[in-house]
Amino acid sequence: MINSLVQWLANWPPELATMILAMFPITELRASIPIALVFYDLSMFSIIFWSIVGDIIPVFFIIAILGKGSDWLMKKSKFFNKFFTKIFERTRSKFVRKYEKYGLVALIIFVGIPLPGTGSWTGTVAAWLFGIPFRKAFPRIFFGVLLAAGLVALISLGVFHSLDFVLGY
Repeated sequence: MINSLVQWLANWPPELATMILAMFPITELRASIPIALVFYDLSMFSIIFWSIVGDIIPVFFIIAILGKGSDWLMKKSKFFNKFFTKIFERTRSKFVRKYEKYGLVALIIFVGIPLPGTGSWTGTVAAWLFGIPFRKAFPRIFFGVLLAAGLVALISLGVFHSLDFVLGY
């Protein structure tokens, strides 16, 4: 899938292609940074900047859709009212001790550690499920994205530098 996405973006301006790659939940900046390093002639600053912009844009849409969409569904359907109420109660009761122990720093770490299943998309959904207000969640998600960008850039540079060394380039 990533290969076909890169091919689809091949004729786009590299900055826009990098930003779009970072907007997808599967790639986010965990893939946009190394892909841009390999395929696009951009500075590391430009790669990181456009990856951060692309990773943050969906946060606003996720919050808008999840909150209003779930509210609307809960009002219109008994099934969805029970469904969302059960999810909210279960999630909050299951994770309330962890949240109380680590506070909002947990959200920064969760978004910032570049592992599968983490990132701005998942962090935004988690913040919504835990009832963290957007004004508190967004700065933490943003700092998590900055942390992830730095880690992914360092890892990518290290990996590509090592490959160059091993292959004799």
